[in-house]
Amino acid sequence: MYRVLMLLSLLGLVACNTINGIGQDISKGGEKVQQAATSVQKKL
Repeated sequence: MYRVLMLLSLLGLVACNTINGIGQDISKGGEKVQQAATSVQKKL
């Protein structure tokens, strides 16, 4: 389990090597959550 977490952390750091990149990734993640919530809400 520890190795998996370390690998994911390393991949995350490589994928977002700048503060700007981290902000963009977080923003895109938030957009996906919002889209999923809207989709579920429409189904209700």
